[in-house]
Amino acid sequence: MSRWISNICHDSDKLAISMDGKGAWRQRVRRRLWRSIKYEEVYLHAYKTVSEARVGIGRYLTLYNGRRPHSSLDRQTPDQAYFNALTPMMVAA
Repeated sequence: MSRWISNICHDSDKLAISMDGKGAWRQRVRRRLWRSIKYEEVYLHAYKTVSEARVGIGRYLTLYNGRRPHSSLDRQTPDQAYFNALTPMMVAA
């Protein structure tokens, strides 16, 4: 694994955890997403450059948000859950 990916992965373990409980759920979501990116994309590809990594991770995030259903979202994609929640607000406005 290239050194810069090792540094990114190592630095992700230094994320501060919210002690007040108000931001704790965001921290869990962020850590879970980063874990998915690492294990399902970064560790599986030997990126030679930062630009290759950006393209690969961008492609993964497009899949993750737009095409991959999540059990915690009642088998919806994150895009579906987000935009379906916005529709009633936009109608009311």
